[in-house]
Order: sequence, then C-alpha cells, then structure tokens
Amino acid sequence: MQKKLARLTVLFHNRWAVPILAEIYRSSGAKFVTLVKRLGLSRDSLRHTLNALIREGWVMKNPGYGHPMRPEYLLTSSGEELAPWCRRLLPLLAALGIKEVASRKWSMPVALALREGHPRFSELKASLPGLTSRALALTLKHLQIAGLVERQVSEDYPPSTRYRLTRRGRRLAVVLEGV
Repeated sequence: MQKKLARLTVLFHNRWAVPILAEIYRSSGAKFVTLVKRLGLSRDSLRHTLNALIREGWVMKNPGYGHPMRPEYLLTSSGEELAPWCRRLLPLLAALGIKEVASRKWSMPVALALREGHPRFSELKASLPGLTSRALALTLKHLQIAGLVERQVSEDYPPSTRYRLTRRGRRLAVVLEGV
C-alpha cells in the first residue's frame, strides 16, 4: 500500500497532472497548444507539469518526424496504465463537487491513507513522507469542509483526535485505490 500512496503523492504533486494525462489518453497524444486550449491553463503551468510527467516516465515527447499535425506528447507504457484511471477519476471528482479540493497537493494521498487505517494525525503524517504538520492540518481542514472527512475528539483524558472518511470520502477512496 505504501507504493500506492507514493504514486498518488507524486501524481498529485502537480495540480494539472491528472487532467493532462487524461487528455493525452483521450486524444491518443496531444500537441502543446491543444493542451493549453482544452485545459485552460497557462503555458508555464503546462510546461512545468509536462516536464514533471516526463521525469516520472509517464509522458514522452514524440520522437518521430512527419506530418505537422502529429502529436507532440505521447504516453509511455507506464503512462498508458495510469491515464485511464485519471480519465475515470475526473468525472467522479466533478460528480462529488470536489474538483478544487482534490487538486490540492496532499488531499488525495491523505484520503487514501485514511482508507488504509491511519486515523490519527501522527499516523497520517508518518504514512506520507514529506508531509509537514501544517500541510496535514490544512489538508484535513479542507477535506472536512468538502464533507469527505469527519473529525472525532474522544472524551478521554487526555483527549485524542481521530479522523475517518465519510460515506462520500469512502466512495472516493475506493477509486483512489485503483491508482
């Protein structure tokens, strides 16, 4: 499961990675200009995200020459495995009304970690290397506001706090496991 969390963390590190992979998959390759127009993002954001996707080995520049309409960017074999999942994820995020919170760097990895049984703050932080306490606190707050996570404070002394996915959050986490 740690491998899935690591992959999800890398994937959601860039806000536009999932939509870009989904679009390249949908169109069987894409030109830079087409991605800018279809996704409505800046050229700098697209360039930055494409470079990250190339470094991860999910996207490659088209090595061939030929017709000027050929796509500039193609999926690699590992990108071909991941992109259909990205394409299925986007409509679910829209249906749940959580596209904005899902595009945050740590939201989806935290949701998956909660699904895997890490209900305490310290357990969540330990399961996601690189996640700071501040980032985790903000992520949990955003997930609560979105109705994906519940916060439970025990009546014990000293009180302890546990987090769990709501019904909507569990629906999302099932899809996240497929990454």
